[in-house]
Amino acid sequence: MTDSQTQTVEYQWAYSIMDSSRVSTFLISMLLIVYGSFRSLNMEQEARDRASGSTNCLLHPGAQGQPDNNVQTLDTMQALCLPLGASISLLVMFFFFDSMQMLFAICTAIIATVALAFLLLPMCQYITRPCSDGNKISFGMCGRFTGAEILSFSLSVFIVCIWVLTGHWLLMDAMGMGLCVAFIAFVRLPSLKVSTLLLTGLLIYDVFWVFFSSYIFSTNVMVKVATRPADNPVGMVARKLHLGGVVKEAPKLSLPGKLVFPSIHNTGHFSMLGLGDIVMPGLLLCFVLRYDAYKKAQGFAGSRLTYFHCSLLGYFLGLLTATISSEVFKAAQPALLYLVPFTLLPLLVMAYLKGDLRRMWSEPFKSLATSKHLEV
Repeated sequence: MTDSQTQTVEYQWAYSIMDSSRVSTFLISMLLIVYGSFRSLNMEQEARDRASGSTNCLLHPGAQGQPDNNVQTLDTMQALCLPLGASISLLVMFFFFDSMQMLFAICTAIIATVALAFLLLPMCQYITRPCSDGNKISFGMCGRFTGAEILSFSLSVFIVCIWVLTGHWLLMDAMGMGLCVAFIAFVRLPSLKVSTLLLTGLLIYDVFWVFFSSYIFSTNVMVKVATRPADNPVGMVARKLHLGGVVKEAPKLSLPGKLVFPSIHNTGHFSMLGLGDIVMPGLLLCFVLRYDAYKKAQGFAGSRLTYFHCSLLGYFLGLLTATISSEVFKAAQPALLYLVPFTLLPLLVMAYLKGDLRRMWSEPFKSLATSKHLEV
């Protein structure tokens, strides 16, 4: 073997990182976090504006912490219980997947339809703006909806139906993106304390189920659940109704709990990232983005490097480290093992140095003063 060949083999992991599938994973995951965080911030501002208008410009103290009833703010107990609940769900899918796969597929499709409609809504609002008067159309007991909402939901149903019939990875990724953005937008962390407890618990959860589950269950539970395809509901119904000759054999479905990006140059190679590795750090970045906006609204002098920039850079470095580790060790890696320290530790250090750690640690948004423009 020549020296050039030896160097090529030695640095094969470096070439693999620059593969199109890896680059796509990096770009899409970061874009989803940024978009979901800003979408959450805009939703909070819109809800605050509606609240201020309905109360004759008087904002109740603390209302800015949770101005929208549709938003779920996690408390300390929920943050501690979430890793336990995720472990139970993982075990249920591991042991009972075969008997419950049709239920899993149907529930996933319904949830993904709603999330994808939320993701497509701004685009539909832009499309329908020239020909819409903004009035809502009544659907009886279902409620009242704008034309943009009806269009986004219709597109979402169409995409999910095509996914069920084809099982195409691109449609599965679109559904996964909708789930990521919706989760980041509608779930909020109230403080750095809750953020630290949640991410630390999920780090332990991720490490255990990736590294140590094989010693107990004789297989990697996390990888097994993430890569196991489900029978297609259409095919199952066709078989029960004896329509095999009419309905073409439907493909198995890979459930949208992950984003999958195939390589352009290396056929058969793909990069996979779990939705939790986007959503959970994304909740932290959403929190710090809201805190940056809070400081700016309160008139504090800001620097070019905000907490959001610091955390986003940490997420990129954490994802890069996780990718290098998977290439070097040639094994699945718990991404949160790298993402949590790279996002959380620099944030804690930066908050301490800037004197914001105490305020960020204990629910800063509860102590918001009434804005100057809302004074009577």
